Amino acid sequence: MATTAESEARKALNRLTRALEKSRRELESLQGAIRHAEGEDFPKDAYSEAEAALERLLDFGREEGARLQAKILQSGGLEPGRVRRSSS
Repeated sequence: MATTAESEARKALNRLTRALEKSRRELESLQGAIRHAEGEDFPKDAYSEAEAALERLLDFGREEGARLQAKILQSGGLEPGRVRRSSS
């Protein structure tokens, strides 16, 4: 069973992931609106960089989630690679 600290870490990580995913959707929305408004003057490179930065943050979240899961499993005496989720 996860400790309170581990549970809080998982919750915080989930909140961060949801916020980053929402940020990505909002950036796409902004990009569409500005592209429509500015046409040829649209700063493609700036938006590509912002998208890449958000993707790096999402990757960080996935890596931290995997690391946290491995720690929780190890503290419970399980090997992370040997645990499978049921398909029920």
